[in-house]
Amino acid sequence: MRDVAIVGCGMTKFGRREEDLLELLSEASLAAMKDAEMDQGSVDAIYVANMGAGILNHQTGVASALVDRLSLLPAPADTVENGPASGASAIKNAFLAIASGLYDLVLVAGGEKMRAVTGWEVTDFVASMTHRQGEYIYGVTLPALAGMFARLHMAKYGVKPEHLAMVALKNHENGVRNPYAHIQQAVTMEGILHRPEAVVNNPYIAEPLRMFDCCPVSDGAAAVVLCAAERAKDFPHTVVRMAGFGQATDTHAVHQREDPLDLKAVRGAAQAAFKMAGLKPKDIHVAELHDAFTILEIVESEQAGFFGVGEGHLALEKGVTRLDGKLPINPSGGLKARGHPVGATGVAQVVELVWQLRGQAEGRQVPDAANGFCCNFGGFGNNVLAFVLSRE
Repeated sequence: MRDVAIVGCGMTKFGRREEDLLELLSEASLAAMKDAEMDQGSVDAIYVANMGAGILNHQTGVASALVDRLSLLPAPADTVENGPASGASAIKNAFLAIASGLYDLVLVAGGEKMRAVTGWEVTDFVASMTHRQGEYIYGVTLPALAGMFARLHMAKYGVKPEHLAMVALKNHENGVRNPYAHIQQAVTMEGILHRPEAVVNNPYIAEPLRMFDCCPVSDGAAAVVLCAAERAKDFPHTVVRMAGFGQATDTHAVHQREDPLDLKAVRGAAQAAFKMAGLKPKDIHVAELHDAFTILEIVESEQAGFFGVGEGHLALEKGVTRLDGKLPINPSGGLKARGHPVGATGVAQVVELVWQLRGQAEGRQVPDAANGFCCNFGGFGNNVLAFVLSRE
């Protein structure tokens, strides 16, 4: 199996965008190819991550549309859908295609145009990934699952609302430093939790989760160019290798899990990624975790092995996960501040890690970062991917 490197990165600004989905995907793709300083004719294949264009934008065949829009015909093109983990799944497919020797140079783009419909329609669309007979028909939404999960975790491990707010504060602070972030607004503990106006400005969405515990609904796209590692030195940047990946699944219906607090798929994906990379959690210098809800950053940091179970909030208290801490988590602002166009998120996580390992994350750079980790969380932990990236 051949080693694989990432040689090009591109991203649009996330947020409310006027452009249509194909324009966003094209912008990110062209930026990634320009970053790689590559000839467009050298692309062997394209994988496009998208979850909702058929429902939200009344457009299917997104990969076919993009390969034509970019004038990359006759390159093979596939659309990849795996819920909020679509981006990482598309990158995994590209990784395997190159590692197997089938292709040498692959473009991966992920994007979503979510603000084309109302917030209620988006909530219903995202909820459609839950177990239809056991959850969806009873009105279960992703915020509802996250709220119940948070309540259980708080009761068992002593996590307080202030700990959830600490995640939001940290990631909003990082988002201010990221020009691609949807939300570039710093917040305070008093402003979102303790002042009387917090009841209005930060209402409960699914108790104990408030508005500032939830990611925004975003439009946007991100893209990467992958190649066989032996060719990586032909490109202009510091070589960043995809050292390891892992993927794992858990029961579709959350209520069927033996312990609903045990995110087995996160743990399994992380362990597989570390094993392939020959590294351990202590070797990681920067991480991007899937904080669609603040509680998830805390628990994913535990299940990935960075902290003991029930100790993630304690590390947060000590500042370990801040930008200037021992293990900065979500320097991009995470889903919480950078935003969460679901098809783009897994790709955006990898883009941020590449920029960090190259030393190009201006304003939010983690010093001397050589190894990075990311977790892309599909469904409510029922299909999860993890990557370990290393600077050569």
